[in-house]
Amino acid sequence: MPPDDPRYERYPPGFFARMDGAADGAFYRHPRLVAHIDDRAIGAVGRLYRRLGLSGRVLDLMSSWISHFDEPPEALVVAGRNGAELAANPQARGGVVVDLNDHPGLPFADASFDAATCCVSVDYLTSPLEVFDEVARVLRPGGLFCVTFSNRCFPTKVIQGWAQTDDRTHVAIVASYFAGSGPWDQPDHGYDGPPDRRGDPLHGVWARRASM
Repeated sequence: MPPDDPRYERYPPGFFARMDGAADGAFYRHPRLVAHIDDRAIGAVGRLYRRLGLSGRVLDLMSSWISHFDEPPEALVVAGRNGAELAANPQARGGVVVDLNDHPGLPFADASFDAATCCVSVDYLTSPLEVFDEVARVLRPGGLFCVTFSNRCFPTKVIQGWAQTDDRTHVAIVASYFAGSGPWDQPDHGYDGPPDRRGDPLHGVWARRASM
């Protein structure tokens, strides 16, 4: 966290610390070609993307070998930590390896995407406001950024402000990232949970890049 960035003053000390504070390179070196949420939650992600009408040129941020679209958009670009995982993504039209905790910049031109997604990964960001700034920069005005998450994580790599709070607070945390960065319109949110409470819940928070 940049110590001279006043936007982070709203978060308590240690909020963005992690149990494993080492650089992420070694942790993500080997590909993990596994699903990080169950099939029902994966279906919920796809339904939400379809309901929100995500289409055109879409950036899937902190991506892996699966992007969870029911039908891929016209041009899906994946950005993530492991090149082998990105190369295995059958829905992607292109991909770049980025470590957003090392450098939150994105290697794309201004206003070059129609929409963006981040699935079950926002809880690992240590400089989220800079990342959300960058997503706003690469989105066209009116473009939607959809952030989805569940209750699974790599516990040593998730930020402590997330690990120590509940799902309702997680929604508020992501909404605060939108509020503190941007420019974004007012965020919205939704929930899709298993009827028997024995599977993975799926939460979503999304907002449109404001027109200026």
